[in-house]
Amino acid sequence: MTTSDYKKAFTQLDHKPVKKAKYIKFNSPKPRSCGIALRKCRNCGRTRAHINKYGLHICRQCFREMGPEIGFKKYS
Repeated sequence: MTTSDYKKAFTQLDHKPVKKAKYIKFNSPKPRSCGIALRKCRNCGRTRAHINKYGLHICRQCFREMGPEIGFKKYS
């Protein structure tokens, strides 16, 4: 289960508040303080291949698309 879809079951559990509370307790994503899931791409939301340098906070795929617009040059 990903962090974005754990709320899909809320419509079914609205009529059962005790089960809904237990579901939220065990299935909600943890608040992150370190690790790969802490930093996400500003553009697409990917967590991997993250470029943090110069305060960019984008993934490498988005960097290839947006690099020339930002002012980076491709050598070779």
